[in-house]
Amino acid sequence: MRSSGRNSRGSGSGSGGNNYRGAGNRRDEQQQRAGRPRPEERRYDVGGGPQAGPGPKAGPKGGSQGGSQGGPRGGSQGGPKGGPKGGTAKSGAPKGVGGRGRKPNAPARPREYEAQMEERNRARHDKPRVALPKTFGEVEGERLQKVLARAGMGSRRACEELIDQARVEVNGKIVTEQGLRVDPEKDEIKVDGLTVATQSYLFFALNKPAGVVSTMEDPDGRQCLGDYVTNRETRLFHVGRLDTETEGIILLTNHGELAHRLTHPRYGVKKTYLAAIQGPLPRDLGKRLKSGIELEDGYARADHFRVVQNTGKNYLVEVSLHEGRKHIVRRMLAEAGFPVDKLVRTAFGPIALGDQKSGWLRRMTNTEVGMLMREVEL
Repeated sequence: MRSSGRNSRGSGSGSGGNNYRGAGNRRDEQQQRAGRPRPEERRYDVGGGPQAGPGPKAGPKGGSQGGSQGGPRGGSQGGPKGGPKGGTAKSGAPKGVGGRGRKPNAPARPREYEAQMEERNRARHDKPRVALPKTFGEVEGERLQKVLARAGMGSRRACEELIDQARVEVNGKIVTEQGLRVDPEKDEIKVDGLTVATQSYLFFALNKPAGVVSTMEDPDGRQCLGDYVTNRETRLFHVGRLDTETEGIILLTNHGELAHRLTHPRYGVKKTYLAAIQGPLPRDLGKRLKSGIELEDGYARADHFRVVQNTGKNYLVEVSLHEGRKHIVRRMLAEAGFPVDKLVRTAFGPIALGDQKSGWLRRMTNTEVGMLMREVEL
């Protein structure tokens, strides 16, 4: 009877132990399938101290669960050594296990300290480059073909062909070799005898409508030329003036020397006007205008005169002159006995108005700028 009791207790305890271990193994297999780490593989950060490794969890009576499941009173197998009754194991990682790249048993760095180190490294690499002194013999300036291409003479390849064709000259000398370096602000560059305007200068032609004042700003609030060139980074100014009621072409630029020469009487830049007057006209009107009309401030002479159109008593005449006195065309025709009803300036030197609409602003081509500069010996 006793032996059977022992056998029954032994078999009961054995079956209970096997069932307990089997349930634990099944739970571990389920956690591995779900992608979650087992309790002994988890890592926990302990505040302030070194980054802790997987600390074994104490069992019901001090036995840890870090290794395989132990008995109710025994120490754990595979974990830290238990006490006489399976004392609790020390929490934390094994000796020598710390942060990544850190020496064993090294104290942890606070996050604020690591952030300061990162900022210090960035500041060291983000310092502006120090401008080193130029070495002896270094060539200065820009390549000629690059300057020509930026000025609108074509692509760099096309500009190289212009140099090969001996059509480019710098400071009065024809360039025959590629790679010449120039200073666009100081050197005089010409293509086919016409000066090439550099990128820093702007040239515009405006068809001024009637009623617009020939100033860039008007204190009385009237419409002026400045209203047509807003949002420009460079300040522009007008070349000469037109009466408020006179329409036609007026030039705007930031090239001071060119503007000065275009309006100076010494260079005699010709301006052409179309005037609407009432006839009939005498045959000698053109001769009288060319020989000179006496005005309050002296004689005024026309360079050219012709009748463009005649419809009954309405005449449209063309007058060209190189003077720039105020109201000069209106005063000359009025003194000759033919007051002007409408006046339009159709050309300023070699720059013609063409089919440009009233109030339109256009940028002048490099060829037009070159012709203007040749007109005033620039």
